Amino acid sequence: MWKEASMHGPAPSTILWPPTNPANVLTLCFLFFLVALLYSAAGFGGGSSYLAILALWGIDFQLMKSTALLCNIAVVTGGVYHFYKQGHLPLKKAWQLSLISVPMAFIGSYLPLKQEQFFLLLGIALTLAAVCMCYRLFFERNKDTEEVKHSNGIVYGIIGGGIGLLSGMTGIGGGIYLAPVLKLGKYDTSKNIAGLSSFFILVNSISGIFGQVAKKQIVFNWEVVFPLLLAVVIGGQIGARLSAKVLKPKWVAAATAILILYAGVRMLLK
Repeated sequence: MWKEASMHGPAPSTILWPPTNPANVLTLCFLFFLVALLYSAAGFGGGSSYLAILALWGIDFQLMKSTALLCNIAVVTGGVYHFYKQGHLPLKKAWQLSLISVPMAFIGSYLPLKQEQFFLLLGIALTLAAVCMCYRLFFERNKDTEEVKHSNGIVYGIIGGGIGLLSGMTGIGGGIYLAPVLKLGKYDTSKNIAGLSSFFILVNSISGIFGQVAKKQIVFNWEVVFPLLLAVVIGGQIGARLSAKVLKPKWVAAATAILILYAGVRMLLK
């Protein structure tokens, strides 16, 4: 059986992976593979779903954050490369969005959070992420031609900074919040927004990892992390290649919104 971390009591210092139960290993690896495949096809890392799954399985909250951020990095690194290669990553806009968010993600990750505070914040963040996914599913419409407006880079940079802070505090890369904002503002085309989201998630996740290292609270159990990393790398590479041909972010929302909403509401109720 899994050794579970209570959402109410003190967190155990270490959660061990049970090698005697390969069914648990295979189940989590399959879920992470599926999440990485779906999210990377739309330019996301999957951090919200990784956290939802780990929370439902009772993993220690510090290990959750570290694992989700590392999986984000593993997935979107390939996505950033493929979007850039296909001409869907405008670097000037990418740096405008990330200039404030990177230090804010570091600060967010460095801030001390108790377990109860973390799960409350994560519950709110996951619920909001589910709402964003539902927006993409029900209200976005694919068009042959997309209008792109001239946008104020400073305003979007500040918005990115706020998302970066939330990213660092929770372990969510932030792309799931950034993409709807950019879409509503007609900041760029859908494929370019996917590329920008990938870049945003990558730099914020790296910054979040450094924030945890700086406060000496980073937790890695490689018996947990390594098989999950392998699963998301494979899934992410497949998804990133699919995204270069067919981009259907609404299916990502359809496949994951229920899971994230359930996990978010469950945390808030507890």
